[in-house]
Amino acid sequence: MTFDLTGRTALVTGASRGIGRAVAVGLAAAGADVALSARDEALLSEVAAEVEALGRRAVVLPADVTDAVACAHLAADAIEALGHLDVLVNNAGGSSYMGPFVDLRFGGWEKTMRLNVDSIVHLSQAVGRHMLERGRGSVVNVASVAGLTATPALAAYGASKAAVISLTKTLAMEWGSRGVRVNALCPGWTRTDLNSDLWGDEVLGAAMVEPTALKRWAVVQEMVGPVVFLASDASSYLTGQSLVVDGGQTAG
Repeated sequence: MTFDLTGRTALVTGASRGIGRAVAVGLAAAGADVALSARDEALLSEVAAEVEALGRRAVVLPADVTDAVACAHLAADAIEALGHLDVLVNNAGGSSYMGPFVDLRFGGWEKTMRLNVDSIVHLSQAVGRHMLERGRGSVVNVASVAGLTATPALAAYGASKAAVISLTKTLAMEWGSRGVRVNALCPGWTRTDLNSDLWGDEVLGAAMVEPTALKRWAVVQEMVGPVVFLASDASSYLTGQSLVVDGGQTAG
């Protein structure tokens, strides 16, 4: 069993920053050529330079993954550019609202679902067909511990990640006999640009991770090893699982 991804190819969404950027570079470090997607082409070009500095090929493919047609084109372009896809990391996601459920506008709920769930549906269908035809592949859906527990003030986000976890299990059962594995990564509190207002506040940030066993925030690089594991043959008998990387947040 090996973590080596030499000769493999991957498509990573949300690859311009945060966990996605770290994972894209980490997959390249493990030997994979990588197709990079997000909305910001300039940032993607920076990531591509990091990938190429490792001696791997990088393909920059800006796209809006909430759009079904854009996802179909993204999958086709990645396959054409790299020849095939062995790994799909559905990382794009986020939430723009934090507050009481009764104050959540339904438009905000729909926006969160489009970004966190619909994007995975669109890309998993497009890339999934390709992987099933080849009889091999690994899909890694970036969910969250928010999909495993109650999420006061983050109802839409938590519900969307719970949907991702459920979809992961279903696709694993549908695709397993045809050589395609599907797993989810469930990070806990992780320092990213999008939540810097939380961890950047010394008092608030410390209070949020106090209930965890490690009592600290994760850095994005700590998600790389788990994703490489799920993408590689090291996890060849693992599918339909949610790999929780949360510093012990859900252990208590």
